[in-house]
Amino acid sequence: MKNIELLAPAGDMKKLDVAFTYGADAVYLSGKKLGMRAACKNFDYDELKAASLAAHSRKKKFYVTLNIFPYDSDLEGIDEYIDYLKSLHVDGLIVSDVGLIKHLTDNHPSVAVHVSTQANVLNGMAARIYADMGVKRIVLARELDLTRIRQIRDGLPDSVELEAFVHGAMCVSYSGRCLLSNYLTGRSANRGECNQACRMVFTPENTNEKLEFVENGGTYIFGGNDLNMIEHLDELADAGVTSFKIEGRVKSEYYVACIVNAYRHALDDIKNGKTVSKTLVNEIYKAPNRGFNTGFYYGQPQHDEHPTKYYDFCGIVMNDEPDGAVVEMRNRFKTGDVLEVLSYDRDFLNKKITVPIMKYEDGEEITDAKVPCKRVKLCGVRLPEMSMLRRKQA
Repeated sequence: MKNIELLAPAGDMKKLDVAFTYGADAVYLSGKKLGMRAACKNFDYDELKAASLAAHSRKKKFYVTLNIFPYDSDLEGIDEYIDYLKSLHVDGLIVSDVGLIKHLTDNHPSVAVHVSTQANVLNGMAARIYADMGVKRIVLARELDLTRIRQIRDGLPDSVELEAFVHGAMCVSYSGRCLLSNYLTGRSANRGECNQACRMVFTPENTNEKLEFVENGGTYIFGGNDLNMIEHLDELADAGVTSFKIEGRVKSEYYVACIVNAYRHALDDIKNGKTVSKTLVNEIYKAPNRGFNTGFYYGQPQHDEHPTKYYDFCGIVMNDEPDGAVVEMRNRFKTGDVLEVLSYDRDFLNKKITVPIMKYEDGEEITDAKVPCKRVKLCGVRLPEMSMLRRKQA
């Protein structure tokens, strides 16, 4: 397998740190404007600078999204914004609008432009037009299968890379171009304000009586399975994709850690001539999900009717001290509970611990960690910093 980039979402600085700690080669994130995920905290100018330092100090990369479909008013001051990103040595800009792409390649040739998946690159002709414009990477439309990806790759110069999604939520609309959120709430999905209406429970009605579909407590008639390619990474690489992208800038730090960790170890194992283990395959089921399929890579997706229960995120290790690990609590746990470890260190991954007596920072002993984000010391338990504790849902 060629050198593959594992690209992770970073909705804020904490998730960026988690992504790099758990093995991402690069992250994608947004400033406060022109980004497709307004629901994220996103990054102001100072945070963008901090993101650049965090990435480059670890010899990693960071890409900034400018991927809404902009109005003219959105593009006011665009050159000043680009100049600031260039001063941070941004490694790439992810852009969907063809006019903005052309403007960037003409007027800011020193910055790498990546064509967003929302530009709907589905064929070699479109890919070559973007290549002729000077883009450095094309994020492929999600509707492509492996055969078509190979055809696109064969028609491009080596200087143009291909990126594709390997994991995460799949929008019900074509390449994410959705009108449902705008129609129901006035929030435009194409301008970063999607309310994820397709993932809500719908109850249809008629003029005479209320009709309700019931399946496991509700019917998500628009919400499909999540994408999962962890067992097919070598095939995707063989088709010519060199950047594997994980969806999820709005997801939790636990989600980022769990998914990035599984794909990092899977890629490393493949490079070392090993098959992806069942342990790693099972890891991705421990993060929030709606069941899985392989998207359109092998033709029409096959719906998974039986998503499994995932794990609750109980806490993250902030410090590993000689007398015990200091954990920032997320979901309640008590002395005597058995929790599982999520760690980038494979010696600790899936290790079970029994929660011991705990202490607050002032030394008070407790047996019940029930205050969110409060730090407690697990007396006598040693765990690597940034490891996480989790528990399977009942």
